Amino acid sequence: MSSVTTVLYVALITFACGVFGQSAKIVEVANFNEPTLDDWSHKKFAGFTAYSIVKDGVDSVLSAKSNSSASGLYLAKRVDLTEYPYINWRWKISRRLSDREERLKQGDDFAARVYLVVSGGMFFWKTRAISYVWSNRMAKGSEWPNAFAGASAMMHSVRGKEDAVNTWYSEKRNLLEDMRRIHGQEIRYIDVLALMSDTDNAGGSVEAWYDDIYFSKQ
Repeated sequence: MSSVTTVLYVALITFACGVFGQSAKIVEVANFNEPTLDDWSHKKFAGFTAYSIVKDGVDSVLSAKSNSSASGLYLAKRVDLTEYPYINWRWKISRRLSDREERLKQGDDFAARVYLVVSGGMFFWKTRAISYVWSNRMAKGSEWPNAFAGASAMMHSVRGKEDAVNTWYSEKRNLLEDMRRIHGQEIRYIDVLALMSDTDNAGGSVEAWYDDIYFSKQ
């Protein structure tokens, strides 16, 4: 988006807020009711996880099937966390992965991940990320550096082995506070959201489902 376009966009949003008296309560990222994933990009690491939109009852959701593979979907989406600090989503998984040390490279597999990335632009060393994961070993609330990227991409266990499979769970995290606590700095914007289900390091297969991803004021 050019700087001129950005200024016009902000002006229009400001005008709309003045007319209607308040800004939107949420920023929607995806509900997967659209029949395609054209707005998303696919990044391969080791083989391809198969991503597709499927029916789950009356809902359309994102299915991710990983078979000894690791690839992710990502979406460029800049969100002001001072306005919309909460990230919300639903997810479920088909099975638990085998027990292994998730803090090491050979065990860095997760049935489901939700990444939030702050771009460093040309200064790649300034890139920061949080990965909310469905862990098989780490206790809920545990945090640790990513085995490949280190402390610039911290992991946070939201779900674990005590949680039921084939069951939808709704999540809400205060991303503004998590970024502040984990990375020790005030981070106003996130730039990219990514989803990944991977089984490339320890092998095996899993299916996960994602839906209703949005940012909210509270």
